[in-house]
Amino acid sequence: MKTWTGLLAAAALPALGAHAYEQAYDRTEPGVFEIKTIPAVRAMTATREGPYFGGENGLFRRLFRYIQANDVAMTTPVETETRTATMRFFAGADAPAGLTATNGVTVEVLGERRVAAAGARGSYSEENVTQTERELRAWLAKQPGWVEDGPPRAAYWNGPFLPGFFKKYEVHIPVRPATPSPPP
Repeated sequence: MKTWTGLLAAAALPALGAHAYEQAYDRTEPGVFEIKTIPAVRAMTATREGPYFGGENGLFRRLFRYIQANDVAMTTPVETETRTATMRFFAGADAPAGLTATNGVTVEVLGERRVAAAGARGSYSEENVTQTERELRAWLAKQPGWVEDGPPRAAYWNGPFLPGFFKKYEVHIPVRPATPSPPP
């Protein structure tokens, strides 16, 4: 007979990441601050009016229905722009080439991006994301070679059924070198 502990552990494995999804880029681990380059990627994007946080926004469901209908595998992370209600899923290497915009989802190629990133752990709440953004801005202020170059984003690495204290996320602030390099 299995013990409760064994049953709980078996049930938790998929939620804890035992099922591996293709990653669009490398994760910044909780407690780490870094400047990193995110490679060019094809993104499926859904938006709505208003801020991302506050009430049910339906963006995840809209994107999930899109990838199901177009036979696109789920990848991680899911990226959001929290000041404008925008959510992105990223197309994996095996995604069909002819993805087109439909039903409130656009398809775009995002070029390579350089960001200041802060990894964190906790629920995907406005409070947590805002706190991590403040910590990242304080860290970025001490990096003399970089300046902010766009609005912050959040990247969520785990599904909705994982308890909040297990979830990993990160906040990104686009950056550029503080001093432009001279032309060649």
